[in-house]
Amino acid sequence: MFDAFASVLAYGVLGLEPASRSGIAVHFFIMDVAKIFALLVVVIYIMGLLRAVVAPEQVRAFVRGRPDWQARALAVSLGAVTPFCSCSSVPLFIGFIEAGIPLGVTFSFLIASPMINEVAAVILVGILGWKLAALYVLAGLVVAWFGGIVMQRFRPERWVEDYVWKIQMGEAALPPPDTSVAGRHRYALAEVREIVGRIWLWVLIGIGVGALFHGFVPADWVSEHLGGDRWYTVPAAVALGIPLYSNAAGVIPVAEAMLGKGVEVGTTLALMMSVAALSLPEMLILRKVIRWPALALFAAVLAVAFTLVGWGFNAIA
Repeated sequence: MFDAFASVLAYGVLGLEPASRSGIAVHFFIMDVAKIFALLVVVIYIMGLLRAVVAPEQVRAFVRGRPDWQARALAVSLGAVTPFCSCSSVPLFIGFIEAGIPLGVTFSFLIASPMINEVAAVILVGILGWKLAALYVLAGLVVAWFGGIVMQRFRPERWVEDYVWKIQMGEAALPPPDTSVAGRHRYALAEVREIVGRIWLWVLIGIGVGALFHGFVPADWVSEHLGGDRWYTVPAAVALGIPLYSNAAGVIPVAEAMLGKGVEVGTTLALMMSVAALSLPEMLILRKVIRWPALALFAAVLAVAFTLVGWGFNAIA
């Protein structure tokens, strides 16, 4: 359906040639814009109906006071199914500390939350197939679990800014949520407006980059520089993702174009993870609550983890 819609607009209305580079790029752009935004609206609305009573305060209250392995499992799972992005990292970080949750568990949540979510998983299934979607989610869960453990080994509490320990967020009484059908519908619509309104530009940028890559970058050049099983392609992909800023949904079209040009699965996954969880803007946000040694350690742990994931999946493929 989306392919036919894009063909009508690109080749019928705009009069582009199907075999031309501009025709291929515009067709890719129109098709992915229609498909991804349709998926975004539907999935966010459905999950909003189910998540109408979940708030960040409830997330940290649910994790508090549990054994370390249970707290980590809950933190990673909740990070994967909650819509909090890197912009929520500062209040969540402070809230988790105030609740007495171990810092390593908090880092596991901070890794999982921007990198994995149900919206990205569904879009991955729709764009790239269920196998790659499952690989991405599984790799993200493993990185979040062990990344938090590694961070905890270095006792990062000593690098938390002093003001964070002094903040008392309190337990303000929350108004009872409206769990009626109408109330959940209003909440779901608000979720659609808020999340789509926050990420639409990054999704369009991602689709635009993917379209240019798909239409104008020769397959031979991609195979020569990013393809094959050479060891440096994965670290290069991780380094390339650091200065970029997007979410998992926004980087999927770029991954689609890379795979279409013959880039290995592991290299593509490493780029996606780097963009979603290791971007420079997120590092700057986290700098507000942790000092440079902890920030450098956090970035190094993720960079090494993403590189190992990329190498591993390339070897399996």
